[in-house]
Amino acid sequence: MLTISIPVVGGSHDPLLEWALRESRSGLASLPEGSAAGLQRFVDGEVVAAAIHLHSVDADSDENVAVMKSLPGLREAMLIAFARREQGIVVAQGNPLGFRSVRDLAGKNVRVAVRPSGAGAQLLLESLLKRGGLDVSQLTIVSPVCPTGPDIAQAVRTGRADCGISTRSVANAAGLDFVSLIWERFDLVVRQRELHREPMQILLSFLKTPTMRQHADDSGGYDISVAGQIRYAP
Repeated sequence: MLTISIPVVGGSHDPLLEWALRESRSGLASLPEGSAAGLQRFVDGEVVAAAIHLHSVDADSDENVAVMKSLPGLREAMLIAFARREQGIVVAQGNPLGFRSVRDLAGKNVRVAVRPSGAGAQLLLESLLKRGGLDVSQLTIVSPVCPTGPDIAQAVRTGRADCGISTRSVANAAGLDFVSLIWERFDLVVRQRELHREPMQILLSFLKTPTMRQHADDSGGYDISVAGQIRYAP
């Protein structure tokens, strides 16, 4: 049986999640490495939960639920909704290059900041490009890759890149403009035994508070009406 000694939430980076972990005083820390890396740590028993937002080429697919059903290491885990998030293209103030869709990222001389392989935002970019008949190889990608959404924003703000995929909340926090593309599911993968322990109970209770709702509204690009709902259980 897996033994977890460090109360850490791995997986995807999200500013609202990090804030909630801290402000709820749950005692849970975060280790943002991307959805795929976080899931692997979860399967290996290294973290108590993993934050994920996965995407496939099929626009109608709920990939977060699909992975819960397909990975053997997740058979004792539940999928808990954290929020719906608005994802899109982070651009400079005034959108000087006139971005309107993901196809514009393949434009001549457009410098694109990207996330690591396996990160949810990178999976989203690859998925949207494929649906539009494009490929990442057609983009002019700047290096190094950006570990988190705020790093995407920093690359755009400093002029190292013209754009990148991240959330509206990240763009707002950086004072940048934003071209909306989709609303996505952002969920927590949690084993049943951890779900009923004090740290996770404190966090889930905090998600329902007026303080949490106000901060989500102030951040922009979040719908937390779903927070705490069980989206999948074995």
